[in-house]
Amino acid sequence: MKTNTKKIKQLTIAVTGMNARADNPGPGVAVARCLREVIGFTGKIIGLGYDVLDPGLFQTELTDAGYLLPYPSAGEDELLSRLDYIQQREKIDVLIPCLDAEILSLIHLQEQIAALGIKMLLPTETQLQCRNKDRLHQFANQIGIKTPEQTPITSSSFFYDCAKKGWTYPLVVKGQFYDAGIAHNPEQAVGLFHRIAAVWGMPILVQKLIEGDEVNLTGLGDGNGKLLGAVMMRKRAVTDKGKAWAGMTVHDAGLLNAAEKLVAGLTWSGPLEVEMMRDKHGDYYLIEINPRFPAWIYLAKASGNNLPWALLEILHQQPLSELTPPIAGTLFIRYAQETIVSLADFEAMMMNGERAVAV
Repeated sequence: MKTNTKKIKQLTIAVTGMNARADNPGPGVAVARCLREVIGFTGKIIGLGYDVLDPGLFQTELTDAGYLLPYPSAGEDELLSRLDYIQQREKIDVLIPCLDAEILSLIHLQEQIAALGIKMLLPTETQLQCRNKDRLHQFANQIGIKTPEQTPITSSSFFYDCAKKGWTYPLVVKGQFYDAGIAHNPEQAVGLFHRIAAVWGMPILVQKLIEGDEVNLTGLGDGNGKLLGAVMMRKRAVTDKGKAWAGMTVHDAGLLNAAEKLVAGLTWSGPLEVEMMRDKHGDYYLIEINPRFPAWIYLAKASGNNLPWALLEILHQQPLSELTPPIAGTLFIRYAQETIVSLADFEAMMMNGERAVAV
């Protein structure tokens, strides 16, 4: 059923990923900022997080209330129960998930969440699995996109004689779901192996390093093979985790062409981020497809494409009013800022898992 533009601006929208570590921020705060700055928006934004110190849960200029969610390891029943509780209090219209680890559970619970009156724009489970790090190489090759050579391992002994098998340093060591680092010698590689395995389990993926420029793209897949609102960015400064600390919008025909192939090949539905490397020969290598908005999503809004708002318009069958050709050469520089929290709000989050508006 269509919802008119005026009604969309009165919606209650829940956004996850309210963490904001300087070296590896979640996208949720930036998504909330994109929504809050829409002219005429009078709805509510509900911040959802997993840690009592997630600052987006307390930023009253961005979120009207904040709630803790159970960690994915607690199971899908716990997540659904918590969402049901929050829904009874806040009457959420749309949920925008912003963290990779929660997407699969939300796909599994999509019908139950819809029954609560909450809309989401998500990929299918098959689409999600195709872009998993251990399957991405095969899928990309099928549609003619290069990826770095990669191998799964279950023992750190690999790193001591890998040169004999053609794997020379530096190497990229990655978790099967999340986290990665560059190792320049066996000692660094073994350290990364054990650290990542302790959090994300086996196997660990080893990838040959592609030297060159990293270029990223974010956009929306319409579920029919079309990429909407593409915005491209090149990193200008990174944290020690490789996350963008500064970046600039660009127009990169090779990146756009590859992203359009990926979205068409997957018939992707919902937000995504495509990460690629362009080597010194001008060849493009696909590194990752992330199934959500990136932490730099506010740059997309600032350059002309408010993708979080466009997501709401897609869900409510409205024309895409917040998408224009993005302005190349728009720069972002990230910074850290203190969020002031009252003791009462912090205690409420600690004790009850919520900073709620009185009902």
